[in-house]
Amino acid sequence: MLNLNSPDNNSNSSSLQDPVSLNVGGEIYTTTLDTLTRCRDSMLGAMFTGQIPVLRDNRGNIFIDRDGKVFRYILNYLRSSSLDLPDSFSELALLQREADFFQIHPLLEEIHRYEASVPRSRRGGPLGAMIIVNVESKVRILHFNLRHGPENYELRTCSVRAFTVDIFCTWRAFLGLLCEHFSYRTSQGLTSLHLCNSRPNRLKLEWVPKPEELPQDQYDKQRYQGLTVCNPEVTQSGDIINTHQSPCEITDVQGFVEELLKVSLAEGFKVDLVTPDPAEILNCTSLRLVKG
Repeated sequence: MLNLNSPDNNSNSSSLQDPVSLNVGGEIYTTTLDTLTRCRDSMLGAMFTGQIPVLRDNRGNIFIDRDGKVFRYILNYLRSSSLDLPDSFSELALLQREADFFQIHPLLEEIHRYEASVPRSRRGGPLGAMIIVNVESKVRILHFNLRHGPENYELRTCSVRAFTVDIFCTWRAFLGLLCEHFSYRTSQGLTSLHLCNSRPNRLKLEWVPKPEELPQDQYDKQRYQGLTVCNPEVTQSGDIINTHQSPCEITDVQGFVEELLKVSLAEGFKVDLVTPDPAEILNCTSLRLVKG
């Protein structure tokens, strides 16, 4: 259980004392207030100077719902003002995303300098990184009552197609990119995808496009969810050009595979194996890509 700290219960950041224990995505860290507030204009600086309320887990650790393993590099940077990464580090894109979330601008500048100094063969993930994608679709027959009046119901039947995609990737940061690219559409609106710490190299997507003949309330009653991708849309009003993200529904395997290929090819992956027919890649049931 998480508790929201506020000045009313005397547990806000002004009552914090060294050392400070953090639970970042399940990883526990211990540090000092001086380290956490080293960049005063960052989100961490705001959290630990009382400008933003903080959460606590059931052990009293301050909880931050971000990637716990990458946070060690952020914390070490705050301690030493130096970006120290191992030679085999392959999650630079994820680290940059986390640094951007915490708004640690000096660290973002260090990451850009580091990226410029790294040989091109090591950018954007390790050579030989592999993606394995398995796609499954099933048709289900759904029976529902359509109400015409207080006591007037009509039994209706329609078919829905349920899609399941299981993705394995040896480069975990790539799965993070997919989580940013896709979203679920539910009755509450768009929700983000999340990686599971217990399956760090796997991402499973499940969605059911809504048929036109199925009323929205019946669709929501079944707890179905759609899958969307946000594509940039450019509009112009006079001399002003506006760019915003427009959600687009993924209604079939072809649409999903096309979006997956956009992301993976941009990161340097190449198609290695397509099943059942290499000539029909958008209709595949299994796909393997390797970073060249």
